[in-house]
Amino acid sequence: MTVAQMFKTNPVSIEEESVMNPDKHTHKTHLELTDVSIEFPTKKGPFKALDKVNLKIAKGEFVSIIGHSGCGKSTVLNIVAGLYKATQGGVILNGKEVDEPGPDRAVVFQNHSLLPWLTVFQNVELAVRAVFKGKKSKQEMKEWILHNLKLVHMDHAIDKRPAELSGGMKQRVGIARALAMEPTVLLMDEPFGALDALTRAHLQDSVMEIQADLNNTVIMITHDVDEAVLLSDKIVMMTNGPAATVGEVLKVELARPRDRLVLARDEQYNDYRSQVLGFLYERHSRPSEA
Repeated sequence: MTVAQMFKTNPVSIEEESVMNPDKHTHKTHLELTDVSIEFPTKKGPFKALDKVNLKIAKGEFVSIIGHSGCGKSTVLNIVAGLYKATQGGVILNGKEVDEPGPDRAVVFQNHSLLPWLTVFQNVELAVRAVFKGKKSKQEMKEWILHNLKLVHMDHAIDKRPAELSGGMKQRVGIARALAMEPTVLLMDEPFGALDALTRAHLQDSVMEIQADLNNTVIMITHDVDEAVLLSDKIVMMTNGPAATVGEVLKVELARPRDRLVLARDEQYNDYRSQVLGFLYERHSRPSEA
């Protein structure tokens, strides 16, 4: 089999992709991780969580990072967010080095992190004031808050407090708050992991609709193979830790908009799904599960 044939049928490494398409990202790379490694101090000495992670993401791409527990998925996300600083290597966003948190990168965690004493409107307003105070008038900020709550179908609940909301509704508000910061990159750390299957599906559909409207860059951590294939343009598969790195990158070339019921019977969708499962459970299964 030639290299070209392999590229058409199999997920490829960053190095293989660069060789086969040397100019592919040169004109549109939005976010780049170069040789990112990180060590954490422990009583037994330094623990190397990541080793030379390389990744290029274009503007408007939806990228999922998947792998077994302990493979450093969330660590990668925290480095991009500026919450962790790489021991070696670094992150470049729009030509500038990322070395601290900033409003150009908003994070949606598995836990919604809403302030319980504030209303839905006030929770989003807190983020908007932090980013746009002095740049937008009070009326403009109000309209912007309502706009983002409408995007996630929560404009009807602006006066409710988190205790009055379901888990899915709270997560919608968390997504609205992140979007209201007008980030260059939206970072999502298993945002639907704590939700029931139906709520999860509704939120996945909402995120796809929002990204289609905004064309924003999204990086999402997930354990769910179907979720990764459904939402992503690119799936980054991590090797097991310690010293985890990017094992393979799979391009998902499914037409948008995507309908989960139609895709469930789609041969290409199921082929992508099989490739991710093959990586996770054949080539990189956990030793305890082998």
